[in-house]
Amino acid sequence: MSDIVTYAVQGHLGVITLNNPPVNALSVSKGVLQRILDAIKEGEHDPAVKAFLIVGSGRAFCGGADISEFGKPSSVGLSTLPNLVSYMDTVTKPMIAGIHGFALGGGLELALACHFRAALPGTLLGLPEVKLGILPGAHGTQRLPRVLGAARALDMMVSGDPIPAEKALDLGLVDELLKGEMPAAAIQFANRVVREGREIKRTNSGQAAVDGSVEAFFANARARIAKEHRGYPAPLVICDCVEAAVTLPFKQGVQRERDGFEKLRPGTESRSLRHLFFAEREVAKIPDVPEDTRTREIRTAAVIGAGTMGGGIAMNFVNAGIPVKILEMSQAALDKGLGVISRNYAATVAKGRLRQEDMDRRMGLLQGVLEYEAIKDADIVIEAVFEDMAVKRQVFEKLDAVMKPGAILATNTSTLDVDEIAAATKRPEDVIGLHFFSPANVMKLLEVVRAAKTGKDVLATSMKLARTIRKVGVVAGVCDGFIGNRMLHGYFREAGFLLEEGALPQQVDRVIEDFGFAMGPFRVSDLAGLDVGWYIRKRQAATRPAHLRYSKVADRICEMGRFGQKTNAGWYRYAPGSRTPIPDPQIEELIVEASAEAGITRREISDQEILERCMYALVNEGANILKEGIALRASDIDIVYVSGYGFPRYRGGPMFHADTAGLDKVLESVQRFHAQHGEFWAPSKLLERLAKEGGTFNPA
Repeated sequence: MSDIVTYAVQGHLGVITLNNPPVNALSVSKGVLQRILDAIKEGEHDPAVKAFLIVGSGRAFCGGADISEFGKPSSVGLSTLPNLVSYMDTVTKPMIAGIHGFALGGGLELALACHFRAALPGTLLGLPEVKLGILPGAHGTQRLPRVLGAARALDMMVSGDPIPAEKALDLGLVDELLKGEMPAAAIQFANRVVREGREIKRTNSGQAAVDGSVEAFFANARARIAKEHRGYPAPLVICDCVEAAVTLPFKQGVQRERDGFEKLRPGTESRSLRHLFFAEREVAKIPDVPEDTRTREIRTAAVIGAGTMGGGIAMNFVNAGIPVKILEMSQAALDKGLGVISRNYAATVAKGRLRQEDMDRRMGLLQGVLEYEAIKDADIVIEAVFEDMAVKRQVFEKLDAVMKPGAILATNTSTLDVDEIAAATKRPEDVIGLHFFSPANVMKLLEVVRAAKTGKDVLATSMKLARTIRKVGVVAGVCDGFIGNRMLHGYFREAGFLLEEGALPQQVDRVIEDFGFAMGPFRVSDLAGLDVGWYIRKRQAATRPAHLRYSKVADRICEMGRFGQKTNAGWYRYAPGSRTPIPDPQIEELIVEASAEAGITRREISDQEILERCMYALVNEGANILKEGIALRASDIDIVYVSGYGFPRYRGGPMFHADTAGLDKVLESVQRFHAQHGEFWAPSKLLERLAKEGGTFNPA
């Protein structure tokens, strides 16, 4: 047999070992499943074999199916996982799964088809298929409810989150926690099963249990799932399958599961989520920076500025166990910033999501300082000061003078030229942009901005650091706004123009929220604070081409002292202490007046036009960013928008959404908007070429 699966008789046991690194994926094309089946059949006919033990080599039992095979034709003549577990139901000799590391997806389904399961402490067990827009397709929706009961199994599959072996033991998902090393500990357990003559426990018998009325339970479950997982079809289909596990015989439940799986697998949501699965793994690859590039050690950090961004950035480091010094210009500002951090942690403790001792440990890693000299030995320093080039250059001149050789000098700028900032130092190779997103201690995205002279080791170190502090690092080139904010400018521009042409804020927000965003552009603006964008627009006014259309509505709202939720008024009104937006007739009047002043006749604007103008503004600018090399891949842009801007995951990001819609149709709309609205909509040359060739931004 191939080394990808080994079979050996050890005493009374037929030991089947999965050996398909890195996660022992159940690849059909490699014949993993077929070889497991062949081993079982061989052992069935061997009188010396009294039981089977399935274990995994390396760091885990099994991570499930090979995702790269999804959507591809099955390898002819080779067993699939549903076929394998169905055959396992006919085996009369005890089958034991010895689990360590993790058993996820198809890995857990394989273990569920065994008669006994034993795991090392700390092992994770789960069915995360919902995170790929599908459901467990090898009897998982039928076996797990029969073991755990409908309620627990439904929650586990709908969340997709794994549980530790200790909890699995309490729930009856595993029979014993093993002691010692694998596979010896599992062999010892399996031999005891044989020696004691334990009765086989099958997971395909009977029906799943549910407390109370079946009808009421599933009615409540569907209502909750529809609310919590809006836009995702898989959770509701999983609910249907669990109901089948409660109400139907096993064989009919399996057919319900198979029907649901085949319905979900080719769907847009599943394809989008699978696209992001691979995109998140691809994003760390930088073509001209080898994976073995030597990185710099980051043992200590410093942050310039204890404001909202600086404090949030510092929290990322101490959460990862890295000591941080926070520099401020006054004791009052320093005390205020450290107080905000302390209150943030205290709120998390009060909610039961952090232990008091962990808060104390993290706060102990923070030190406030008032002099640049105090941070000179830090391995990395990140400035988070006012978004003004003169201020940032001044900061970097001081850092250049004081920081030790080899320290990484990072700027958190969201729009400014990192090359110009680097030019304020004598070591531009040590300078990089690390653009955190607010709130910095929560948002996953980190734009890693590579300046012209940034060293490859600095870039590699920054990408490694992103993983250390649990961020998704995406490499971006230098331009105004980098990837995310540069694209966002067109999104907000069109939202503003749509108001002048006939829409109102609540209509635009509703359309974008129906598409899947948590909040539309005007609600987001009120949350973030309208004064931030106003400052940037005033800075850019001197260089704004006079012939280009410019909406003054947002500026006039700011001139009224309405800065959003912080002032209880912005695009909407807000009751004191409330975040619920209330449409304001005063703003509607202002918008209508602005239309008349600009000579625009207001008209009825369709939801479809709102959606296309907002989304395709993102796509067209994203295509320009790709062509210019500001982003390495279209999938990187998708990761930026899903991780940092609230783009719905089940749509795969703006570039994948365009691929789904068809680039020929996207181009047709862009060309129409170009004819109607002028040079803002000049079609990207890349979009034109791909549409003509029948191509996509994200090659399959």
